[in-house]
Amino acid sequence: MKEMELKYGCNPNQKPSKVFVNEGELPFEVLCGKPGYINLLDALNGWQLVRELKAATGLPAATSFKHVSPAGAAVGVPLSDTLKKIYFVDESIEMTPLANAYARARGADRMSSFGDFISLSDVCDKATAQLIAKEVSDGVIAPGYTDEALEILKAKRKGSYNIIKIDENYVPEPIERKQVFGITFEQGRNELKIDNDMLCNIVTENKSLTDEQKRDLVISLITLKYTQSNSVCYVKDGQAIGIGAGQQSRIHCTRLAGNKADIWWLRQAPQVLNLEFVDGIKRADRDNAIDVYISDEYMDVLQDGAWEKIFKVKPPVFTKEEKLEWIKKNTDVALGSDAFFPFGDNIERARKSGVTVIAQPGGSIRDDNVIETCNKFGIAMAFTGIRLFHH
Repeated sequence: MKEMELKYGCNPNQKPSKVFVNEGELPFEVLCGKPGYINLLDALNGWQLVRELKAATGLPAATSFKHVSPAGAAVGVPLSDTLKKIYFVDESIEMTPLANAYARARGADRMSSFGDFISLSDVCDKATAQLIAKEVSDGVIAPGYTDEALEILKAKRKGSYNIIKIDENYVPEPIERKQVFGITFEQGRNELKIDNDMLCNIVTENKSLTDEQKRDLVISLITLKYTQSNSVCYVKDGQAIGIGAGQQSRIHCTRLAGNKADIWWLRQAPQVLNLEFVDGIKRADRDNAIDVYISDEYMDVLQDGAWEKIFKVKPPVFTKEEKLEWIKKNTDVALGSDAFFPFGDNIERARKSGVTVIAQPGGSIRDDNVIETCNKFGIAMAFTGIRLFHH
């Protein structure tokens, strides 16, 4: 198939709409559903991300995309019992490496992942399909599907769930183009290979990077390569835990991503793990209740007349002091930035969310101040020399 008509573009008033290639055929096949314009933007960006994560780490990878930026990205590191609980993994599912990657990608920021488009680096197996079946999602792209997985996914959304099979051997042209206001922009594709070699120029007093820290920094940089700029990404144990995308100020990126990383960590606190929800509560309502409970707006779910609809037993307030003490326990977090940090305040904020290693391009006139701030906290920082803007 050389082209495919779409219902409409970014918005219903933007018609006609289609995707096409000038030569050859489209490198994907729609097995079920009818994906839209934004679905395909998410799918094709997400596929590139997971393909590169798999190539860089050797592990199956998954990402959860919303509005052309990842809400989560991860590789197939086994889940702890705590992560299984906060990601609501059914004990009956026999987890596989790909399923672990998807659970991590979806669980990083469950509020943002609501209604996402999923990308998988490997053939979708039964366990991964079982996890996807329980979540609110627009679709999935993968290089293939087992018969069991395809049967499970085709039953989702009354048979209208978008299932796309991508040709994993497809190589696009080296030049890419897009139009804005009738003007055609052209540039070479960003074929930059991101791996451990990018982390050799460590500019801080602390020059120690473990293999796991290098893996997490590479994950952060590859994730940023497909995140709308400006962007910052926090990673821990093989998964993004906080992504700040599309901010005009870098400190705002760092704060946004750091706040998301804090929320991810707070979900693992005993006060949250011990919440008793009423029977039959929907997954989205439960996620929203947790998000509000650990926020400054906690009374929205704890006031009389509200908590009874959510919890079996009224939870105690999770105080600001208790939350700060718990956040201090989060350590060994990796941080990547798609462009240089212009001020040390970014390091100050990152440290509060457990960051101990950083990768960023460098090149600011205030690099000395940024390095000095890292040295103050014993943070190891590598200058990659490469910017990763994506628009």
